[in-house]
Amino acid sequence: MAQTAYQLVSGQGEVRDYFALLKPRVMSLVVFTGFAGLAVAPGDLHPVLAAVAVLCIAVASGAAGAINMWYDRDIDAVMERTRHRPIPTGKVEPSEALAFGVILASGAIMLMFLATNAVAAGLLAAAVLFYVFVYTIWLKRRTTQNIVIGGAAGAFPPAIGWAAVTGDVGIEAAILFLLIFFWTPPHFWALALYRKGDYAAAGVPMLPVVHGARETKRQMLLYTVFLVPLSLAPCFFGFAGWPIYGAAAAALSLIFLALAIAVWRDESDRSAKRMFGYSIFYLFGLFAILIADNALMTTV
Repeated sequence: MAQTAYQLVSGQGEVRDYFALLKPRVMSLVVFTGFAGLAVAPGDLHPVLAAVAVLCIAVASGAAGAINMWYDRDIDAVMERTRHRPIPTGKVEPSEALAFGVILASGAIMLMFLATNAVAAGLLAAAVLFYVFVYTIWLKRRTTQNIVIGGAAGAFPPAIGWAAVTGDVGIEAAILFLLIFFWTPPHFWALALYRKGDYAAAGVPMLPVVHGARETKRQMLLYTVFLVPLSLAPCFFGFAGWPIYGAAAAALSLIFLALAIAVWRDESDRSAKRMFGYSIFYLFGLFAILIADNALMTTV
């Protein structure tokens, strides 16, 4: 029986290989939304402690990614999108990746507790555990709703940032959580539409593989429709203003909706690729404008 690369090559990982285990591109968006939650939360947190809190979110996110790569090393070796990751290529041993992730996650959670409070540390621990055990181990290979339920893990960072400042989780933090929760399915399913062959080869029951492109597009459109009014919720609950954030959020969300409609109508993968690319810009833009709006509101 043919052996995969990670079984044949001993781990000789360099610093960049261990950094790659942290999924830095995913981490960057996670860190930014965590910073946004911290920036718009009422109250003051010493700049050094705020920087430590953001660092903890980044490290814990990366640690969860490393553990995910350890568990998914078999399917990562099959999929074109992931076959060049450090474990499938044999640059890092699976056991080393697991130990690396567990140590980083534990350290980040303990440091968050020492630097901020128990609520923020508890939410950080919940995000890591949810991503590893609920999404990676339980849902990903069992249900088409894997990314819907499991996507909650990626929605924790702004709530963690908020809790780091306030010591609690209010309606505002819940709204920021829901923004990412409803954004995740159309974002990830857009990718899954034009990568469905990869998922099929790996035996991962993504929605386009099991129920087809039409049902996937329908659900993408449905989640995007819900996301449009939800993106304006910060204005309704008073932690963002209408002239700046409200107008910008409405414009960004309507473009997102237009792209979802285009995906529904398009039989090719062109619109799905366009929507996936925009979805990253959309979330970044939404939270960037929220930060800017909050900064202007507090200086007026």
